[in-house]
Amino acid sequence: MTLALAAYLAHAALAFTPQGQSAPNRPVANVTPVPTTTARSSKDDVATLRFVKNPDPAPGFVLNDLAGKSLSLSLFSGKVVLLNFWATWCGPCRSEIAGLIELQAKYGDRLQVIGLSTDEGPTETVKRYAERMHINYPVAMATPDVAQKYGGILALPTSFLLDAQGRVVQKHIGLWDQDYFELEIRALLGLPVDAKVETFEDVGQIFLVNASRAQELPGVDVSALSPEQKKLALRRFNERTCSCGCQLTLAQCRINDSACSVSKKETADLVQAILHKTPGIAKAPQGPKQ
Repeated sequence: MTLALAAYLAHAALAFTPQGQSAPNRPVANVTPVPTTTARSSKDDVATLRFVKNPDPAPGFVLNDLAGKSLSLSLFSGKVVLLNFWATWCGPCRSEIAGLIELQAKYGDRLQVIGLSTDEGPTETVKRYAERMHINYPVAMATPDVAQKYGGILALPTSFLLDAQGRVVQKHIGLWDQDYFELEIRALLGLPVDAKVETFEDVGQIFLVNASRAQELPGVDVSALSPEQKKLALRRFNERTCSCGCQLTLAQCRINDSACSVSKKETADLVQAILHKTPGIAKAPQGPKQ
């Protein structure tokens, strides 16, 4: 296991990227920017919260918690859920646990924090740690199937925020400020917040499979293409697999890892091929199945 250090907004925060995972769950060095202080607008000094417009339902699962009891999202219908993927060996994960405990205690009647441990060691190790930390929310061992349902956990901690309808409205990678989590939770609960709320379409930021909705990709210049050529380019970006080894489409790789030089070159080459009508570009190769 190695420690990946990423540059984040405002201040530096740590996110672990576990090694030894098979693609597409490969570790990446650049992850979603993570503010360690509440994001504020320079115009009016009010925090800005961003939630997914028309969010997708959270993938369901049934696991046994550390006490052997059945754990599923359906048990917490009508509550806001903070689903936290973590591990005992992950320093940033350990750092945020006290804040999660506090949030659970403060909003427990309308909020449910759930911890899904990605530890590969004995369950007893996680159980002892949870007891030592006095964790007051259910913890279960995440299976590969559950991790894959949530798009693959590429760095730790990774948290998914679900609204009271069980829909995923935000995803956070890395160590986040507890105050920001609380603002989001209060907003979803309809409680007063000193913040403004914006919505965005999920084009791969939450679930990579939704990269097919994107009309623009990080670091990809399609300004020279006609509207029809741009449509063709976007189709090809979602059909062709990046050769960097991630087993993601070019579109997914650009969204997941904008620093990937391979997907950057291959998308640029595709744009040029379409622009100059290179023979064979119209034929779509087989992309990865999602």
